[in-house]
Amino acid sequence: MKWYLHVLKNYAVFQGRATRKEYWMFVLFNFIIWCVLSAIELITDMPPFLRIVYLVAVFIPSLAVTARRLHDIGRSGWWQLISIIPIAGSICLFILLCLRSESQLNRFDVPNKVA
Repeated sequence: MKWYLHVLKNYAVFQGRATRKEYWMFVLFNFIIWCVLSAIELITDMPPFLRIVYLVAVFIPSLAVTARRLHDIGRSGWWQLISIIPIAGSICLFILLCLRSESQLNRFDVPNKVA
């Protein structure tokens, strides 16, 4: 949970780097929260209002942490736009997000301590 809160505290910080653990823990908690909200809406038979509000609230932090994750492997945050390409773009972005961090200095920041 601390990784999720760390990303939310850095709401719109697009500079720096994010480790694989920070990124994937944020994705995991996003998924869990999304499932809980879906279950609440299903049980109460209400429209997807809660999920839409949540999606809007975490949109910018999601872009920011993805950009920082790409910085950690030496890529620009603009590589997120590759997901516009149907299927192949999303697969390529997924592979990039799974890559190991660069241990040396890169043009974006000093390396994080790999846990």
